[in-house]
Amino acid sequence: MCAGFFSRFTRPKPHIVESPPPPAITHGPGMQMPEYRNKPYFIVASVEMGNTTTKCILTGVSLETGMSYVINKTVSMSRDIRKPKPGETIFGATLDGTELTRESVTELVRDTLVRCHKEAHLDIGKDLDFVVRSTGVVAEMESPDQVGDFVIALANGCLMAGVPPRKMTPPMSKANQPEKLQPFSFADKVVFIGAVAGVVPPVGSTGVEMVANEMEGELAMAGIKEGAKWTPVDFRNPCVSVDFGTTLDGRITSDVASDDPNPFAKTVGNFCGLAGAIPDAIVRGTGLVDNRTGTALDIFGEHSVAGGLFSGGNRKVIDGFVDRCHEHIDIRIVPSDRDRFGRVPVNARLAAESGIAMIGCDCGVNSSDLEKLVEIGAEIHRNYNMATLNEVVDRVCARMALRLIDVAVEKNLVPQNASIGFTGRAAISGRKPEYILEGITERNLFDDPNDHLVFVDDGLARGAALMGRCMNSLGKPRNPIGGVRGGPCIMSRRIRIGK
Repeated sequence: MCAGFFSRFTRPKPHIVESPPPPAITHGPGMQMPEYRNKPYFIVASVEMGNTTTKCILTGVSLETGMSYVINKTVSMSRDIRKPKPGETIFGATLDGTELTRESVTELVRDTLVRCHKEAHLDIGKDLDFVVRSTGVVAEMESPDQVGDFVIALANGCLMAGVPPRKMTPPMSKANQPEKLQPFSFADKVVFIGAVAGVVPPVGSTGVEMVANEMEGELAMAGIKEGAKWTPVDFRNPCVSVDFGTTLDGRITSDVASDDPNPFAKTVGNFCGLAGAIPDAIVRGTGLVDNRTGTALDIFGEHSVAGGLFSGGNRKVIDGFVDRCHEHIDIRIVPSDRDRFGRVPVNARLAAESGIAMIGCDCGVNSSDLEKLVEIGAEIHRNYNMATLNEVVDRVCARMALRLIDVAVEKNLVPQNASIGFTGRAAISGRKPEYILEGITERNLFDDPNDHLVFVDDGLARGAALMGRCMNSLGKPRNPIGGVRGGPCIMSRRIRIGK
């Protein structure tokens, strides 16, 4: 029996972080109460409307340990948003064509936020400390005005749910913070300058964002950094953070010398384009989901699966389908003459002028070849079984992830001390983490690849909690998230800069 047979059982398992529930305190037989009701916790609501799902995720950060826990999660399908009413102005649509108005988005956000708190038995006015809003639907926006409408609709939804405006903006001083936060706050010693998780956002010469879903990339990076705290991986700068939601976003951050007076890393790369929309197209070809709004999530779910003895079909057949899919998938540095890549609005010229590597993923030109993937999906379903379809989807997504990393490597953006992190359904579900780890190992980027790679669920929600902490200067020097891999906390350097 060959050594390869046994390697199936001895190869390292990828580090996959799934949201842990908050610990409970026992008050006697059968009497348990969540720790966040008795101990100091910073409770953050992440409200995110994406092209596929709309979520409100409540996270509680223990101010004593700095660790985050998911208190409750409310998820609905964005395609189920109510239809526009007469007199309402349609300002945009999701990738699948679901039409949006400011009023419908406001109501969806309000209802999701209220329901999430009700399920957790929490009061929005009393228990909630901060709200962070984000969206990936900007991929279909045509102008900054439309993006502005969406941002206003998200904010209005929070206000209608009863969130005070002060819980959506950074406090002006430590004295403006709630009493329970003040003992843990460094707001009197450091100034919030916009850096989240020790990284300064990319700003071009005009101050215009280089990619429409920039904030999602920032939150995903912060969320992966927080999630990695549950693993042995030291996921601090320099790092590559990739969010494989329906659309693609993420960041690449720079290394920082230990003697550099500026302790913050710079953003040296951005990801944009299509991600989960690609496996969604393959699945729509089967006829098992709606041919316009159906997703891979509807069939395969969003949880990772440990590999078994068999991988679900003839490997030669599977590789053939994967190769055919990737003939239509375009992954490269976004050309400077493109104002969209994978349907996401970009300013590629500004990125090039600013020295930012903008790495994009498209299918044809602005998703023009998605129908080709639908045809491939139909062929798989017609001639093979669901196990083959599942395996093709997992391997197509894993190769997309690896091709993105290959482009970053070609641009010398993945040094030996870098870490790579993924979040989003098209990277952490099924056996994709296993296949991505195999690919990273084959590339010999690190001595111990598994010590440099992590997969995190709910990256945006974790990132929202971390962004709230950064805005409120709730750092944890003994358990730092800022700084470089293997290095100390950067709080002391930030305090020196403030002086």
